[in-house]
Amino acid sequence: MKIAQISLLTLALLAALPLAAQDKAAKAGQLSPEQQAMMQAWEAAAKPGEQHKQLAGMVGKWTTKQTMWMDPAAPPLTETGTATNTLVLGGRHIRQDFQSKWMGQPFEGVGFIGYDNVTGKYYSTWMDSGSTGMYVSHGDYDAATKTYTYLGEMADPASKGAKIPVRQVVRVVDNDHQVFEMYETRGGKEAKTMQIDYTRQQ
Repeated sequence: MKIAQISLLTLALLAALPLAAQDKAAKAGQLSPEQQAMMQAWEAAAKPGEQHKQLAGMVGKWTTKQTMWMDPAAPPLTETGTATNTLVLGGRHIRQDFQSKWMGQPFEGVGFIGYDNVTGKYYSTWMDSGSTGMYVSHGDYDAATKTYTYLGEMADPASKGAKIPVRQVVRVVDNDHQVFEMYETRGGKEAKTMQIDYTRQQ
C-alpha cells in the first residue's frame, strides 16, 4: 500500500512539473509507458479548460440582497451584504468571501466553486459562521438558460442531523447580475427557502 501511495504521489508531482522537464525525464527512460500514461491523465485532470474560463466571469466584487423564507405563512426576511469572488490555484477554482448580517448579528461565509475535469461535474462548497460543518454539492450547466444546477444534502440541526435534499440554482442574467436560488425538500415537498441577488460593484 505504501509503495502504491508513493508511486501516485510521484506521478502527481511529475504532472506538476513543466512539460520540458517531463519530456526530459521521459527521454531519459525514467518513466515506463504506464507511468507516462498516468502522468498524462494527471496533466489532463489539472489543466484549466473552457469551463474554468466560463466560471471566471463570476470573479469580482458584488453587492447582494438576500431573501429568506423561514415560514411559508410569514413574509420573507431580507438582508443585504457583499461578496468577493477571486481566482485561486492558477485559475482552477473560485473562492467567495461573503459578509452580511443574520438576525442582527454579523455573518460571514466562505465558499468555493469549480469544475472537476475528472468527474465532468461542477462543484460548490460552503462554510459559514452559522455552522461548524461544510456543505458540498455537484451539478451541471445548461447553456440554453445560462444556469448552473447543483444537488446536495444538508444535515439539519433541528432534526438531529437528518439529511435534507437541497437543490441550488445559479442563473447568470448578464455580466453584472446573477441570481442564486436554494430549494429544500421536506416531507416529500420541495420549497424555495432562499434567494440571493448579486449585482456587480462598478
